[in-house]
Amino acid sequence: MERMADRYIEVSLVKRGITGTAKLLDDRAPITCAAVWDSLPLAGDVYHAKYARNEIYALFPPFAKTEPPLENPTVTPIPGDLCYFSFAGTELGTKSYGYDREVRAGTTVVDLALFYERNNLLLNGDVGWVPGIVWGEVVEGLAELAEGCNDLWRSGASGETLSFRRA
Repeated sequence: MERMADRYIEVSLVKRGITGTAKLLDDRAPITCAAVWDSLPLAGDVYHAKYARNEIYALFPPFAKTEPPLENPTVTPIPGDLCYFSFAGTELGTKSYGYDREVRAGTTVVDLALFYERNNLLLNGDVGWVPGIVWGEVVEGLAELAEGCNDLWRSGASGETLSFRRA
């Protein structure tokens, strides 16, 4: 059996000029990795998580032909994990989440997230467990990204972009 060569992407906080390198987990989440890889580059406004703790993410319209199955799932992501979530607009389209203008009922939203520190738990008080697909892991530059993520938490994310592109 022929093994696929490892694939890498750059994950960046554009305004802050911080970039890390992540390895795609093709062996654990091949369908999700293919969907993301084929859609790169992707970039969007960054948000810092309210519930999951040490997470930043950007929201995108669906880009896969069909949504990936729940492969390589977790509810306890670790530092460096890149996770994929898919939500119906009705799940996020409320003022309590802060997306009432960007997310609407009848739509699907893809959330690409970076977890940058320990002690994350994907438990939402409104819906319960929210498993994510772990599709990549940051292998270079995590400390710098974590510093930038902490700055987002303290200073705010306004004007900052989270970018994913092929390395």
